[in-house]
Amino acid sequence: MIKNYCFLLLILLSARQTKAQTLYFPPLSQAASWDTLSPLSLGWCPDKIDSLYQFLQQENSKGFMVLKDGKIVLEKYFGTFTQDSVWYWASAGKTITSFLVGKAQEEGYLDIQHPTALYLGSGWTSCTGSQENVITVQHQLTMTTGLDDGVPDNDCTLDTCLIYKAMPSYRWAYHNAPYTLLEQVVENTTNTSYNNYTQLKLKDKTGMTGSWVTVDFNTIFFSKMRSMARYGLLAQNKFIWNQDTLLSDTSYRYAMTHMSQNLNRSYGYLWWLNGQSSYMLPSSQAVFPGSLAPDAPQDMFAALGKNGQMICISPAKGLVMVRIGEAPSSPVSDVPNVFCNQIWQKLNAAICAPNSINSFNNINPTLYPNPSADVIDMNDATIPIQRIEIYDMQGRRVLSQATTFPISIQSLPKGVYSVHVSIHDKIHCMKFVKN
Repeated sequence: MIKNYCFLLLILLSARQTKAQTLYFPPLSQAASWDTLSPLSLGWCPDKIDSLYQFLQQENSKGFMVLKDGKIVLEKYFGTFTQDSVWYWASAGKTITSFLVGKAQEEGYLDIQHPTALYLGSGWTSCTGSQENVITVQHQLTMTTGLDDGVPDNDCTLDTCLIYKAMPSYRWAYHNAPYTLLEQVVENTTNTSYNNYTQLKLKDKTGMTGSWVTVDFNTIFFSKMRSMARYGLLAQNKFIWNQDTLLSDTSYRYAMTHMSQNLNRSYGYLWWLNGQSSYMLPSSQAVFPGSLAPDAPQDMFAALGKNGQMICISPAKGLVMVRIGEAPSSPVSDVPNVFCNQIWQKLNAAICAPNSINSFNNINPTLYPNPSADVIDMNDATIPIQRIEIYDMQGRRVLSQATTFPISIQSLPKGVYSVHVSIHDKIHCMKFVKN
């Protein structure tokens, strides 16, 4: 049964690769038309789309868009907002900075492993020299600088606001100021303005419009909603626009949208990740169990910003979802994960897709033998597994493979491990003991 499933999986993967090759990209010209797909042609439920729009409108949305394989399936504007209206990305714009830092590194201007002081000069914080010199650009990308996010103004980029709290990599905290200074890192190393570098490396290549605007200490990207969708499509295709590879550093591209550290498993390089076993949120050191947005596709990675600005990408489903607007009626943090999940609940209904959690509650995988010294297996060989990962008790991934049991564990040291098995877009976590 497993061999048959693996054979089918190879066929599906081959089909997915073929589909990726035929992914549609709209013309660079803003005046040109963007191809569309009707929801009916995809087998979606039209009667559920109106309720989706009603929910978005009552939650103060300005615009909403869904792409399928690059083509527009849903596009809706509310009130006086139109296709040509400009809106802010808030922290969703952090993901553009992630791309620009990677591009600057690819072009040899900087190295994210190097100390930030190399690019901003010593004394950019209030830390001692030895404390400051171990903070790297990578720490800024992963929110692990160790600088105190509990200062009176979390956005303040002055050295007097950047205070030592912990060693870098030992504490995850959503801290705007160290992120914002990545703009200066890029400007200092490329010797060009942030807007100009964005124009040359991103906007000219994708047909995006928009610009960075300084608001107090923050630098915020403003654009039309379709530009957000273009960026989501670029990210869906691994930062390749049509045949033009905008970021060829595969290791950096992977790190952007995968777990970047063991503290907040749902955070990459300024991108939020779904489908992980736990997540953290701004202004808290609490670690919450489960996925960031359990009703969203488990492979989703997202640009999330204050008041519900979001770009959600699911490469497996070929979907890009964009929402912009004012804050929803329910309380929403700087990272609107609950609101994001609510939108996906409504969108799943419109897609006629079953709820990814409730549809598979009857699956209860277990491991055997447990403890074991040689191999571990799963109780039901008929369960279609998407991925298997094993972590040690320090949260380090020690094994990752596609879909097959049994697994040899002879090379693992003795101890307790956690096995994460992805089944029907849900992650099941099981413990086992290697003896």
